[in-house]
Amino acid sequence: TQPALLTTGVAIYRVWRSEGGPLPIAMAGHSLGEYTALVCAGRLDFETAVGLVRDRGAAMQRAVPLGQGAMAAILGLEDERVRAACEEAADGQIVAPANYNCPGQVVIAGHAEAVARAVDIAAAHGARRAVVLDVSIPSHCQLMNAAAEELARWLPDIEIRSGEIPVFHNVDAQAHAPDTEVRAALVAQLSRPVLWSDCIRSMADRGASCFVEMGPGKVLTGLMRRIDRGLGAAACHDPVTMRAARSELLTEKD
Repeated sequence: TQPALLTTGVAIYRVWRSEGGPLPIAMAGHSLGEYTALVCAGRLDFETAVGLVRDRGAAMQRAVPLGQGAMAAILGLEDERVRAACEEAADGQIVAPANYNCPGQVVIAGHAEAVARAVDIAAAHGARRAVVLDVSIPSHCQLMNAAAEELARWLPDIEIRSGEIPVFHNVDAQAHAPDTEVRAALVAQLSRPVLWSDCIRSMADRGASCFVEMGPGKVLTGLMRRIDRGLGAAACHDPVTMRAARSELLTEKD
């Protein structure tokens, strides 16, 4: 699945550019999408990235036996209250925020029992919705430490090129130029939360006013309305949406 998602995003971006779509002033990718962004920004070779995300996915599966980990979406609670629910639910196990997607939407991850307890606590504390997700791997939490250690062993052999388009990383919402910092960010990403709202705000601070999502869906575009309604957003996943996204950018320029 991970190589397929990477390939889809890169293919859409290459068609975008070949048909006259403007060069971005900044890039970011959510979770696995960070690798897609690095390829599109010219910092990571495509074939190398395909092998890397394949091996990354296998390492993530090895890190936690099937059924022992879980993730859940918590809607309608402030970030601090979600963190408090996780702390209350832990009881010696791991459960913590994994994705800060937008204000009022946090995904948590950890041991399955602790995640279930956190869901119940969040619901009792007034969450609009708290539901366990249908995923097999508890990404972006400390249960991925073993996978992160494997990735740290592989990455020194991977070439990270210089690039002119800054890529904002999930772990700190910052763009890193030195290859050592990029590698460190990719390793840390496996076991630390995705700061997606902060990534968007950092790119906006850099001057980005319209964001184009290039992938098989439009989830990230939907999040934009909750992060900052003043920013333009468009999903781009087929010829029709690609034309619409270009029109959105032209409207922004006017």
